[in-house]
Amino acid sequence: MMNLWNDGDAEKLVADYAMKGVARDLALRVYTTRLLGGEPRLVLHGGGNTSCKTKATDLVGDEWDVLCVKGSGWDMGVIEPQGLPAVKLGALLKARSLKKLSDEDMVALQRVNLIDPSSPNPSVETLLHAFLPHKFVDHTHSTAILAIVDQDDSDALSKKVFGNKMGFVPYIMPGFDLAKAAADVFDADPTVEGLILDKHGIFTFGDDAKQAYDRMIHYVDIAEDFIAGHGKPRSEKAALPARLAKPAEIAPMLRGAVAVARGEGRFDRMISDFRTSDAIVDFINSAKIADYAGRGVSTPDLSIRIKTGPMALPAPDADKIGDYKSVIRQHVENFAGDYRAYFETNDALDDVKRTMLDQMPRLTLVPGLGMFGHGRTLKDAKIASDVGEMWIEAVRGAEAIGDFHPLSKADLFPLEYWSLEQAKLASNKPKPLTGQIVLVTGGAGAIGAATAKLFADYGAHAVVVDLDAARATEAAKKVGNGSIGVGADITDPAQMRAAFDKAVAVYGGLDILVSNAGAAWEGRIGELDDATLRKSFELNFFAHQSAAQNAVRIMLEQGTGGVLLFNTSKQAINPGPKFGAYGMPKAATLFLSRQYAVDYGAHGIRSNAVNADRIRSGLLTDAMIASRSSARGVSEKEYMAGNLLGQEVTAEDVAQAFLHQALAERTTANVTTVDGGNIAAALR
Repeated sequence: MMNLWNDGDAEKLVADYAMKGVARDLALRVYTTRLLGGEPRLVLHGGGNTSCKTKATDLVGDEWDVLCVKGSGWDMGVIEPQGLPAVKLGALLKARSLKKLSDEDMVALQRVNLIDPSSPNPSVETLLHAFLPHKFVDHTHSTAILAIVDQDDSDALSKKVFGNKMGFVPYIMPGFDLAKAAADVFDADPTVEGLILDKHGIFTFGDDAKQAYDRMIHYVDIAEDFIAGHGKPRSEKAALPARLAKPAEIAPMLRGAVAVARGEGRFDRMISDFRTSDAIVDFINSAKIADYAGRGVSTPDLSIRIKTGPMALPAPDADKIGDYKSVIRQHVENFAGDYRAYFETNDALDDVKRTMLDQMPRLTLVPGLGMFGHGRTLKDAKIASDVGEMWIEAVRGAEAIGDFHPLSKADLFPLEYWSLEQAKLASNKPKPLTGQIVLVTGGAGAIGAATAKLFADYGAHAVVVDLDAARATEAAKKVGNGSIGVGADITDPAQMRAAFDKAVAVYGGLDILVSNAGAAWEGRIGELDDATLRKSFELNFFAHQSAAQNAVRIMLEQGTGGVLLFNTSKQAINPGPKFGAYGMPKAATLFLSRQYAVDYGAHGIRSNAVNADRIRSGLLTDAMIASRSSARGVSEKEYMAGNLLGQEVTAEDVAQAFLHQALAERTTANVTTVDGGNIAAALR
């Protein structure tokens, strides 16, 4: 483990923060916290915490001895001073004399003693930091340390590796009891430079930030050297099929299998993040991978991210890919059954009322290919994958020096169903389209961009497809929510397929198609050349068919239904002069939307269309507006507001119609008119 302390960098940060009124102690605490948080083998996605004891002044000018400790929700890798809220130290120290303190009362004690009441909740390990006398305290979940403590003989092994330089604390769930036990271990031998927490991690401390940090790196380095020098031969590899299926072939199957069924065709879907490397594949190709996965998580904190541990699948045989969906579903069913039994067995041990979380895995290991992280958002899925990589490293290390023996699932249960974590989950309300993926063609245009943005605001991840790749990427940035832009000529079947494959590669599948792209050519139909008409049909009909075919292909593999939405235009039912080249393929697309409703309704796939008119866009340009208004002898304003409401209709209005159709779970074969009122275009 490399020591990244740099005197120049540290002093520069101190100087920069001094200009903002931040004291040296806190500035250096921020500096070393970032060093620790930037190393995934030490700290990952909210894990770990740091503190320093200093002084702070409250709103009325009184100075207090305080503990500045990492606040809930802050990432150590990018922490700022406000991410280390100051808590009055005296009140925390008094708590050590208590015989018991509930988690809720502990949180209340910490909050009522904040210098700034608007600060985030201090870490659940605040009391442990407070009870240790040192000015600076660091805590990480080092994978090398976990390899040592995730052993049946962890106490003896820890003493062998670290001697008397580190105290050893038996496993206790984080909170008041752990804080007292850790302080007692230190008091029994105040010469130790840190504490090893069984099945949990490591604490180091010092009189200054550099000393505490140096000790953390030093003892992690000792652990890494011990693993490297005492490693036993790796386990036997599993036999793989002669020809492996590709990740894209199984991703939709897997994503559909881990969706949470809510009854009557409703699902809470998840995003999947595929991750692979030589190191990942080398490990999960072990003949014992299912055994390792079944043993549990390398540190209890990971249960919040990947539940009781990963799910391991058999390697997918490309020559038997048709059978693999049932294989996946059987493994998911087994995982869910085991999880239900885990919950029911442990929940019955007391009278606490708990609500079982969903039973779906959050990390799936696929020999020969890699692993899939699952989450309700892309961020959560990526976190699961990140955690998976560190789980692999910890298990590999544990197996190298002994046998991976993590915390039992009975002991894991109180943490996964900790009242404090349950409260966090209860406050996290998903949006209507959370966990869903929408692909929008013509996504950089006015209607496409407005639709992608609205769907993202409602929780979806968007794939913005446009002929211009740069515009697609720029539009996706504005859409936000982890959306991506893809350049594609959608009249080319290969490029269309590649766009949908990208959705699978990035998110694991697809739930909603907004087939929106189109363009208009003018001319009287009897004088129109065949090339122009065929060109219009390629874009305004066949591209819609190609998009729908690709979407349905993925949706059927997922088995969780889906929505096809088509932009058909008022021309589909109310042709205008010299617009036949545009109206005829749009009329065919309107029929196409209904045919999909008929053919795939039994699979839970809905198909609807939006019939819009006079929307400022790449199709209805300023020049075309001028031309059409002149042809009708009205002003441009009158032309754009030439409807029953007398109001111009915008791209955002069309987006709202698409959103309504996506959310209307019992609506299919529908056509929604968005034109401000045009009786001639109204469906009869």
